Amino acid sequence: MGFLSKLLGKKEDEPPPEHAVLVYFAYGTTDLSALFELEARLGDVLAEHSVGELDGNEVAVDGSDGTLFMYGPDADALFAAVRPTLEAAAFMKGARVILRYGPPADNVKELELVLGHGRA
Repeated sequence: MGFLSKLLGKKEDEPPPEHAVLVYFAYGTTDLSALFELEARLGDVLAEHSVGELDGNEVAVDGSDGTLFMYGPDADALFAAVRPTLEAAAFMKGARVILRYGPPADNVKELELVLGHGRA
């Protein structure tokens, strides 16, 4: 353990807090090419800003709706980086976004907003 880690009481191997940005959207097609293009752009943005990672998606078999999963140490910074890219995708209008400030657990602070409508 390094001097600063000892002083601050943080273990060097302790992982950063796992915040999340979860995006729930209406999709409307089984052609996933637009979603894959968006994911590629999001991956580039996340790498450029070093704020987290895109962990993939889930899309209903009929293409009706989907979810994007992004994780990093700071949900606000993560969302600030990806928001313009999300808002530029037509199928993201009205998407519900959850910013989760910690690991998935009861009583973890969350903030919900709708793209195109500001904070809920």
